[in-house]
Amino acid sequence: MKLIDTKLDGVKILEPRLFEDARGFFMESWNAQRFAALGIDAQFVQDNHSRSVGPILRGLHYQIQHSQGKLVRCTLGRIFDVAVDLRRSSPQFGQWMGVELSAENHRQLWVPEGFAHGFLVLSDLAEVQYKCTDFYAPEHDRSLLWNDPDLAIDWPLLGRTPIVSAKDAAAPGFHQAETFP
Repeated sequence: MKLIDTKLDGVKILEPRLFEDARGFFMESWNAQRFAALGIDAQFVQDNHSRSVGPILRGLHYQIQHSQGKLVRCTLGRIFDVAVDLRRSSPQFGQWMGVELSAENHRQLWVPEGFAHGFLVLSDLAEVQYKCTDFYAPEHDRSLLWNDPDLAIDWPLLGRTPIVSAKDAAAPGFHQAETFP
């Protein structure tokens, strides 16, 4: 497993070791011992799987209590995956990073607690699977406006208008959002 640091402290890109032959491939997407050795000592309690058509944009989501760390991968198609630092104590508070995850590059993104997370579907169809460190708690579920000019996320829209849920379209901007200590 190759670990790539990002500009946001704690957010990591992971490139698993792939074993390929004429039959296909094999990879470990999660191994508690190997990840702990890389500094990701997470206990996952929930797996999620979403299927979306392009150009769906999901996010930016977080839980203000029962915050979730997420290990995200795209198993069909391509997405642009984004994390936004919502920790007021962080020197990167309000900064974002994005990376393309795809079925072809097998990359995963580790998004620790204290971050908002979202993704834009780049392909006609995408399936995203992610592990969470805490259970979904709807009463603590929050959204952050995906196109807030104060965040200035450079979504690769390629001239397309993303399809967002009513909840995400009405989300507060960064300066109005609840954040973490």
